[in-house]
Amino acid sequence: MPTVPQPTPPPRDLKTRARHFWQRVSEGLELHQLWSQLAKDARSSYRLYSSGVVEPEAGQSRGQRVWHIAKALFWAIIEKLSPARRVLLLLGLVLLFLPSFDYSYRDKANEVHVGEFGVHVFGGLLILVVLLLELADRVVMKRDLEIAKDIQSWLLPGAPLQIPGYGIAYATRPANTVAGDYYDVILRPGETRDRDRVLFVVADVAGKSIPAAMLMATFQASLRTLAASRIPLAQMTDELNRYACSNSQGGARFTTAFLGELDCATGEFTYVNAGHNVPILRRSSGAVERPAVGGIPIGVLASASYQVGRFQLAGGDWLVIFTDGVVEALNAKGEEYGEAELTRVIDRGASLAPANLLRNLLAALDWFVGNTPQHDDMTCLVLKRG
Repeated sequence: MPTVPQPTPPPRDLKTRARHFWQRVSEGLELHQLWSQLAKDARSSYRLYSSGVVEPEAGQSRGQRVWHIAKALFWAIIEKLSPARRVLLLLGLVLLFLPSFDYSYRDKANEVHVGEFGVHVFGGLLILVVLLLELADRVVMKRDLEIAKDIQSWLLPGAPLQIPGYGIAYATRPANTVAGDYYDVILRPGETRDRDRVLFVVADVAGKSIPAAMLMATFQASLRTLAASRIPLAQMTDELNRYACSNSQGGARFTTAFLGELDCATGEFTYVNAGHNVPILRRSSGAVERPAVGGIPIGVLASASYQVGRFQLAGGDWLVIFTDGVVEALNAKGEEYGEAELTRVIDRGASLAPANLLRNLLAALDWFVGNTPQHDDMTCLVLKRG
């Protein structure tokens, strides 16, 4: 059977190729989106490099202050490279600013001028080598962090637990690829099947990135093990604290946590606030209460004891549990979002379903912070009795 010749695709013109190249480079982002992303990255990088810069002494002239800050930033950047890469970078910078040299030779008749020898080209190549080495490290690290992020997502709950008469929604936004915040909704066995209880947990591990994420995983494993038993909430918190103290590096790696247990049949809510941000309990009447009973953060003192608080969750009542990254979110002016604004968002959305209220809350946060990089993870869990 004769083969049918395949049609040759028409050659793409230069304009089409340029458009395809730009789409591949920019990933389809508009110019204002690229500028917004660049501004956010620049602020984040400046915060990283300037974190260790000591303020100039009082009485220095403007020129001395500029020189002091420039020198401090230079060393902050250089010291983040390995010694070999520092040498390459410095050599490249020196060569980059050296003048070009004329290259000529003399034959039997006269001197022949060949051209200029630009050592700055080699300086640029050395800087490019340093950039490629750093980029390779970043790619490897990003791949490892993405794997860690996937593992961490497995530890967090998926779809909210369906409880008749109640609505639940939760979300988290890490400041880095992996987070130190933890939230969970766990069904605990009761004395009888119709007396099962639901445990709500929101916790914030001190620190950021990988160390905080590892401690969060340890906290989750311990909590899940203890929650499977029928021990009271106070005893569970005590045992969780004793175990955390054995892995807290003398209290340096502590965890703030709010642990609450709901009796779905009666609406009774028993809780322990272990040094965590005080949740917002909004009654159907509009009154606001703050459940603050508890104790110090978990992992600080092994002999610490925790008090248990109680309240009744009635129809139309809201409980909003959050980490400090929500209320301490910063905008471009350095202003904090604050609990007052969070309360106003809850008031405006009191008639909504939990998922919609949470969506409004996150949208309000996005509008407030804009492109400002955040220094802490944001986590929020909302519970409403219908």
